Amino acid sequence: MDTTMFFEELWKQYTAKTPSAQKVKNLFENEGNTIFNDHIAIRTFNDPRIDIEILAKPFLAMGYEPSGEYKFEKKKLFARHFEHKTDANAPKIFISQLLTEEFSDDLQASIKTLIDSVDQELLKKDALILEGRLWGTPSFELYQSLMNESEYAAWMYVNGFCSNHFTVDVNKLDSFSSLQEVNEFLKEKGFTLNASGGEIKGTPEQLLEQSSILADVVDVEFTEGVKQITSCYYEFAFRYAQSNGALFTGFIANSADKIFESTDMNLQPS
Repeated sequence: MDTTMFFEELWKQYTAKTPSAQKVKNLFENEGNTIFNDHIAIRTFNDPRIDIEILAKPFLAMGYEPSGEYKFEKKKLFARHFEHKTDANAPKIFISQLLTEEFSDDLQASIKTLIDSVDQELLKKDALILEGRLWGTPSFELYQSLMNESEYAAWMYVNGFCSNHFTVDVNKLDSFSSLQEVNEFLKEKGFTLNASGGEIKGTPEQLLEQSSILADVVDVEFTEGVKQITSCYYEFAFRYAQSNGALFTGFIANSADKIFESTDMNLQPS
């Protein structure tokens, strides 16, 4: 699969789980904008069979290289972002993984059992990110157990391998000049923003501002029946120029920490 087709498939799978993203993209395009992706985010566990190094393989083959590392102490995550070596318009790739050894024995055993249950040949596929949830129908009881320790783990258990979010490059929008304008537009259209840590995470001084709408809530088939659970969300990023005049291309851990919470069921309107 060539690079264009790969990203088109990522978007297709993502919008199937996140209809709000397609709606927002259409709204922006109706205002005369061409949409560019700032970055795509992916979640996983730090099991060596499915960790960052494994999920990064197709992107490295496309010409990406590691560009930054991040630690999230409270959520017990590690992340790395990748940038394309030559194509400045290629979206950055942000891959995070849960540090399972920092959780209870029960959570560690549950995650290991999940991964062990998968046909191990499937885990060797180069484009594992396109494979979705490989461990069959989830248990709502296990979902709730994981949620008690880590919303991230519970989300990953239900959603599997996919793009956790795509991100609109606000700098390249023609009809908006700031992230605040984008946020007001989205709210006027009926979307609910993730307000954890404020609607805008980051500052001009940090060279990056980010916002996101809350994740879509979709029907998920559990062994106990259908439940409504968060899927994915759409993010918006505005970058500022560094002292050398080039736009900042990294990420701010404290901001990303709050963006992660866009999938938290507890943030959903009651």
